[in-house]
Amino acid sequence: MYLGEDFLAWIVLALGAAMAIGTTFALIRPRPVGAIKEGDLNRPPLTRSIVMIVAGTMAAIWSLASLLGG
Repeated sequence: MYLGEDFLAWIVLALGAAMAIGTTFALIRPRPVGAIKEGDLNRPPLTRSIVMIVAGTMAAIWSLASLLGG
């Protein structure tokens, strides 16, 4: 099996970390003024972003603990 028996933990680690890091960067650095089209938001919604960061971080921590725990 590809990546051994820990395939699910590796996938959850990758997706969780990407969700947390990507959302954090979207909050830190919003789109430039010229790139915003009519009807688009200047910044992502704060509540949804925080929920996504927390969920991604929890998934990444769970999978990392699973990988390190054996």
